[in-house]
Amino acid sequence: MSREYPIIALTGSSGAGTTTVKRTFERMFAREAVHAAFVDGDAFHRYTRQELAQILFDEPDRKDELSHFAVEANLLDRLEALFREYGQHGNGSYRHYIHAEDKQMIEAGYQVGTFTEWQSLPCGTDLLFYEGLHGGLVTAELDIARHVDLLVGIAPTMNLEWIQKIDRDMRHRGYAQEAVIDTILGRMDDYVRYIQPQFSRTHINFQRVPTVDTSNPFEVQDIPTDAESFVVIRFRDPATVDFPYLLAMIQDAFMSRPHTLVVPGSRLSLAMELILGPLVRHLLAQRRFR
Repeated sequence: MSREYPIIALTGSSGAGTTTVKRTFERMFAREAVHAAFVDGDAFHRYTRQELAQILFDEPDRKDELSHFAVEANLLDRLEALFREYGQHGNGSYRHYIHAEDKQMIEAGYQVGTFTEWQSLPCGTDLLFYEGLHGGLVTAELDIARHVDLLVGIAPTMNLEWIQKIDRDMRHRGYAQEAVIDTILGRMDDYVRYIQPQFSRTHINFQRVPTVDTSNPFEVQDIPTDAESFVVIRFRDPATVDFPYLLAMIQDAFMSRPHTLVVPGSRLSLAMELILGPLVRHLLAQRRFR
């Protein structure tokens, strides 16, 4: 962890909704005039889409081993090195992974499923913001979580997470439903081994819980709206949270446990602003300037 060069990591599974939460941070940073270095976890995949497809064609038995959740399919030593270097010196190397929705990058000549070249982070940033799968990962060889000053988990109920992933991958990335379901099932072991344990290390978890029937997530259906959901917010250290203030400011919020606040889904953005805004300002106030 670093006071001079703080790191915020937003961690969650594919389809969890981390990109939506990232936009809340972006608005917050713009309002507070925070110059953040943004890092996408997908940029630390080991293989391009074409390389991975070729490996799986040549060695189909490696399908489960090479899910994007797995350590073996990612350059996580480079991710930890980036966090370490940024925390110590405020710099490091990163790149971009090109998704189908990255229209500007595609127009610039990049192909979907490839990477940009490695480059240095911008100079003079106030903090590093990571969004991806492994911000809180700990294994026998890696401890990425220890470098993070604020670790936020996005973990909707599993059926909702799957519905969101199926919808995104079909609607925006052109995958067939059967292919998305195969991916979900093939990643299950790595999900349990590498993704879920991170949510016990987070400082705060946001878990969206739908109030409509999602019993069969593999049936094509609309994603439950915010108004059809509650959000369960768990704090690792409740002693640092002003719960009476949050309950007064967020209509219809209530506490289900001493460390857990529940808010209507339609008020999630407000809750994030009230909860995360002061934490970001506190991190920046503690920076040691040379």
